[in-house]
Amino acid sequence: MSFDLSLLGWTDSMAAELPADTVPARVARVDRGAAEVIAADGHHQARYSADVRRAAATDPVALPCVGDWAAIRMLPEGRYELEAVLPRTTAFVRGGVGRDSRGGLSGDSQGQVLAANVDIVFVAEPSMHSTDFADLGRIERLVALAWESGGTPVVLITKSDLFEHGLDELLADVRAVAPGVDVHAVSSLQGEGVELVSGYLQGSRTAVVLGPSGAGKSTLVNALAGGEVMDTQQVRAGDGRGRHTTVHRELITLPGGGLVIDTPGIRRVGLYGMSEGVDLVFADIEELAEQCRFDDCNHDGEPGCAVLEALESGELPERRLESWRKLQREAAWMASRGDARLRKEQQAKWKSITKQLRTHYKNRGR
Repeated sequence: MSFDLSLLGWTDSMAAELPADTVPARVARVDRGAAEVIAADGHHQARYSADVRRAAATDPVALPCVGDWAAIRMLPEGRYELEAVLPRTTAFVRGGVGRDSRGGLSGDSQGQVLAANVDIVFVAEPSMHSTDFADLGRIERLVALAWESGGTPVVLITKSDLFEHGLDELLADVRAVAPGVDVHAVSSLQGEGVELVSGYLQGSRTAVVLGPSGAGKSTLVNALAGGEVMDTQQVRAGDGRGRHTTVHRELITLPGGGLVIDTPGIRRVGLYGMSEGVDLVFADIEELAEQCRFDDCNHDGEPGCAVLEALESGELPERRLESWRKLQREAAWMASRGDARLRKEQQAKWKSITKQLRTHYKNRGR
């Protein structure tokens, strides 16, 4: 089976980035030390070259991910090797999350790329929870990361057929926390809103679907593909939570044009390298802040604070302000972690250079 790479997003301008004696391929799925790629002559398994492994050991963001364009080479024994990852136009990166010595969550300045070269980021939030109707804080976080990735966020309120009353009010609440972002109600099983979603994927555009388990991401991908390309499961009875059906990220080509990346459910998404994403999501607060009496106002009791005045009048919900403060603190903390890591790397580099120089002059004196 052959592929027209232009329908996968390949452009002639990318050819200049290809190393000699390699051909382009798009990463459809990754495994440990290897990737399934789509080249002009079909699907291949390509193991990572030594250069790729070394780069990823230094910085996990350099690790090949779904959506990447890569240079592959056929080796004499007939297998393929992934020689290099080509420059990304966009990258959805989340901060690493691990466990500290006390068992709590701790951030990591090294990020993880969830998807690359994505035009549209579909943020899927189920309309029906056991405790509330939508996690507005999660929507704010994912939309901020979507803006930061370079892609265009679109919020999809899924399983809208299960929402009996107040759907318009729910959509209004979501639009309020995602200014400037398209928000749509979708019922993949009923086919409602699916055609509208597919309209974002004309030609060779690529989308990634992000959201919690049980949000109906795989069901939406199946509806877009017109068939069962991803396994699905029902939401667990009792707690309303979804099961992790999708355990890997995968690039799916759609029969009507465009590509979509399905992802496992996301429990927690840490910010990484955040600069403008939070400002765009909280444009309402940023606009209020410009009206404060003092340019360096912290919105924490200063006189003439327009943000606190909006809070007191009810114009600004307290939940929204707390969410903004939380993401601002996290973004600042991740930035400080990155600076500390950079300083540590520079110190190690100069320590190594100094050691080499001392050895060199010591040997010269013998």
